[in-house]
Amino acid sequence: MDKSDGMNYAPKGNVNKVVGKGEFPFAVIGLDHGHIHGMCNGLIEAGGELVSVYDPDPKKVKGFAEKHPKLKIASSEEEILEDSSIKLVASANVPSERGPLGLKVLDHGKHYFTDKPAFVKKEQVEKAKQKVAETGLKWGIYYSERLHVESAIFAGQLIEEGAIGRVVQVIGTGPHLARFNSRPDWFFDPDSYGGILCDIGSHQIEQFLHYTGAKDAKVLHSKVANYNSKQYPKFEDYGDATLLADNGATFYFRVDWFTPDGLGTWGDGRALILGTDGYIEVRKYIDIGRDSSSNHLYLVNHEGEKHFELSGKVGFPFFGEFILDCLNGTENAMTQEHTFKAATLCIEAQEQAINVEPADSSVTPLK
Repeated sequence: MDKSDGMNYAPKGNVNKVVGKGEFPFAVIGLDHGHIHGMCNGLIEAGGELVSVYDPDPKKVKGFAEKHPKLKIASSEEEILEDSSIKLVASANVPSERGPLGLKVLDHGKHYFTDKPAFVKKEQVEKAKQKVAETGLKWGIYYSERLHVESAIFAGQLIEEGAIGRVVQVIGTGPHLARFNSRPDWFFDPDSYGGILCDIGSHQIEQFLHYTGAKDAKVLHSKVANYNSKQYPKFEDYGDATLLADNGATFYFRVDWFTPDGLGTWGDGRALILGTDGYIEVRKYIDIGRDSSSNHLYLVNHEGEKHFELSGKVGFPFFGEFILDCLNGTENAMTQEHTFKAATLCIEAQEQAINVEPADSSVTPLK
């Protein structure tokens, strides 16, 4: 795994199979984003068997098949959708197309696991909710910056154990390395990727709901900007937002595409979680200037100060739990309510955002 390549960031964990051979075959439709590799890694390590792939681009399929030489290359989406042996379809296609594909997947009796953002419009979320209620099938979303980061998972475990008391405020940062010359055209079109708060902001909002135990939240204020990417007039390279949860917890997050080349990884993602009896800082991908390894967590409470190095020590329980949820009709990995609420809030933050620095310099951002 190349730590400098965020688009193809694909963590690998220990194999911890929750099902036996042949119990959970799954397929892939859509290879537009490299997160599909991490999604497949997690499912395979939990016992899922990747059996088939389809994408209209032969070059993408060839590269993917080289990593999974035993899978079958399907000739169409329909070939996968109509295969009754396949339990789930995973996808990292263009974000605006993820909702429509999911509807087709569930209509064919299969569970769905898609990259974030799973939707770019609230109408897509509503259609997905209706389809889940109609079919009883699962619609999972790969919120990787919590689900596939051991320090972020451990933070949640500490909170559940009461290590910092009641969580009252969270600060999240999600900086990313741009590398625009390697990005596809859809990456710069907000109609396709949803905008910066909908896209990489989705990670932040999901972890806020999880760490605070909130069921809902209100977007109080949000901003977006194109500060330094004027060659892409519709693109947003900065965004931030403030939210208030239904349980009184508050949240501020910032996402951006300004990670400098000198950083040893693709983004210095962090979370600072304040509780009534202590606080936690999660340094997900690097501890700058001190340690280039990932998964550092700092805990301060009434018992003192602790530093944890967590790579290889926590694992990624979401994937096994999600497979079992699909098979058993349970909701242990993530409830559908939580899944869809995070998706809805990131769209609301995007829709309400003030544009403080439009790409067109002739536009006055604020009156």
